[in-house]
Amino acid sequence: MALKNTKTLDPKLLEILVCPLTKTALRYEEKTNELISDKAGLAYPINEGIPIMLVDEARELSTDEVKPKVKT
Repeated sequence: MALKNTKTLDPKLLEILVCPLTKTALRYEEKTNELISDKAGLAYPINEGIPIMLVDEARELSTDEVKPKVKT
């Protein structure tokens, strides 16, 4: 029985995961199925529903992919 690649992420998992490099919150990008660290400029892949939280496996974001931090 093969595992299928899911395009959803458990919201509770997103609440507890942080970027291993910056220790900041991540956002989920459904279109690419990645966890994004805007501060580090990295995208961590999600393979078969499992986030791969290794800096060496992350993809560098282009400048237009990084979302600016909103001041409150």
